[in-house]
Amino acid sequence: MKLILSLLLLAALITPAAAQNNYEIAAIPKDLLPYASAVVRKMDERTEVKSLDNTVYHLKVAITILNDNGDDHAEIVVPYDKSNRIRYIKGVVYDEFGKPVTKFTDRNFSDESYADGFSLFTDNRLKHFRATSISYPFTIEYEVETTSKQSLNLGNWHPNPYTGTAVQSSTCQFVCKPDFNLHYKELNYPGKVAISTDASGMKVYTWSVSNLKAIRSEPYSPDYERYKTLVKFAPEKFYYEGYNGSYTNWNELGKWQYENLLRSRMALPTETEAYIKRLTDTIKTPKDKAKAIYEYMQHKTRYISVQVGIGGFQPFLAADVDRLSYGDCKALVNYTQALLKVANIESYYCIVQAGSHKKSLLTDFASMEQGNHIILCLPFKSDTTWLECTSQRIPFGFLGDFTDDRWVLACTPSGGKLMHTPRYTAEQNRQVCIANLTLKETGEIDGSMNTTFEGTQYENRNDDDRDDTERVKKLKEIYAINNLEIETLNYKRDKKTEPVNQENIRLNARDYASLSSGKYFVTVNLANRMRRPPREVRNRTTDVYINRGYTDIDEITYNVPAGLKMESRPLLVSITKPFGKFTATAVLNEKNQLVYKRKLQMIDGHYPKESYQELVDFFQAVVDADDYSAILAKAN
Repeated sequence: MKLILSLLLLAALITPAAAQNNYEIAAIPKDLLPYASAVVRKMDERTEVKSLDNTVYHLKVAITILNDNGDDHAEIVVPYDKSNRIRYIKGVVYDEFGKPVTKFTDRNFSDESYADGFSLFTDNRLKHFRATSISYPFTIEYEVETTSKQSLNLGNWHPNPYTGTAVQSSTCQFVCKPDFNLHYKELNYPGKVAISTDASGMKVYTWSVSNLKAIRSEPYSPDYERYKTLVKFAPEKFYYEGYNGSYTNWNELGKWQYENLLRSRMALPTETEAYIKRLTDTIKTPKDKAKAIYEYMQHKTRYISVQVGIGGFQPFLAADVDRLSYGDCKALVNYTQALLKVANIESYYCIVQAGSHKKSLLTDFASMEQGNHIILCLPFKSDTTWLECTSQRIPFGFLGDFTDDRWVLACTPSGGKLMHTPRYTAEQNRQVCIANLTLKETGEIDGSMNTTFEGTQYENRNDDDRDDTERVKKLKEIYAINNLEIETLNYKRDKKTEPVNQENIRLNARDYASLSSGKYFVTVNLANRMRRPPREVRNRTTDVYINRGYTDIDEITYNVPAGLKMESRPLLVSITKPFGKFTATAVLNEKNQLVYKRKLQMIDGHYPKESYQELVDFFQAVVDADDYSAILAKAN
């Protein structure tokens, strides 16, 4: 991960002059070296709110890069825009003996657009520099100071967000006037905040840690906030982009956003309102009306990220989206709200931390920086329906694995409401494959394979934008069957609230079964094999976390030539663990059918770290069973 200096994270603390620092490699405590590719020698951050529209951030950091695995720490990126200015950047590169080699300033940084590859336009920019040295190890020390015309986003203190990095010393100070009420949330902080008053009468909060050992990357780890040190900050009163406000909880923050950023954005052209009324007047139920409106929005608009002005928090006007037919997540949710309002359907603009890895807003601590995406909630009397407004093909009422099972903030006229998005269970997240194949005497197979995808697995074949040639090419990569030829392929999508995607294939594969000495060697698991278990980890430090449960079911019938018997040992596996279940069988029946059945179910949740080896062994058993080959020979 790059060491990206977010404007929300920069802070300041004056440190001794370079000549007084000892950056010799030999000065690093030996117990910090195991698993480390870099060591933060000293990181001092300071945030000072001089007034609600004047916040100063200052950072001074020295980090030793031990080998090429730590090279990303040599890359320095400082974003800025019209409201967040860089005062200065300066730094020094030291060799392994702590001797200065080169100096750099902001003149050595490139100045680039903060383009992300999908934003239509953005007014964010960044300064970028990569420090280098002729040999390892080397140390980079640099200092950055920025100013911001706001006090809403105060960032977090995260002394060690990276794996493979140790921390010798890290300190965070927050400085403000006595009447500035700072709210903070400490997560896994080993000490207690020190609060004092400096010579000028400013209130000073100080957090510090030292000698944090490097954390390894461990498979199936939980979210880092469960085990790493983190302090979140939030103001009680603030100024942001022309808006003043205050909050102490989610209700007040949601109300401020509704009143100031959302309420006046939903006006639509008269002709659009008239069309929506014609579209829905003959539809009987509110939910069916909402479905028609949602599908109209999907066909009319497309998602494009826009980051200008206060684009990070306020949506474009609904009338502009109606005219342009595009918008970001905020704009498309606001536009859909406006369309629903014409049909007298209530909806909530909801802030969520999106991503395939589930992450909720903290229910006991409100702050503006916790969300990164917007979805829409429809609180019908009979049920609560959720909409993802950035996709042109996702079914009405289905969220998928991007925003499922987490706490979100609904911004309503009466204030913010914490709500929970639907959880898709292991039983709901199903992939079911049924195949009927003929094994020919040459070893070739042909027949049909039908697979259904449900729950969060619905989008496993999310390729509506591909032509048939591209789809076939992609499937050959997924199934990895030697000599696979796909004669026909079609998909049938049932876009109900609990959608189902059906994939139907007519296939053949020459030499699928190996022939030797008159015997057939058949890998019975045709299409859904686990290739390898997660790696071994000794002395694991984190709990085991399965992010999302699922169920895979496979039943493959091979119609084999007459007169064959099964010579290999039978496949008969059944394993049950707290985190999952696995069964696999392969039998040759009296109808000359080799029938293979497999079921793998993983149960989401947190499990003790001591169970990790058991998880590895479980997956190894799956891998072994998936590699099973049936041996068929001529009966005597």
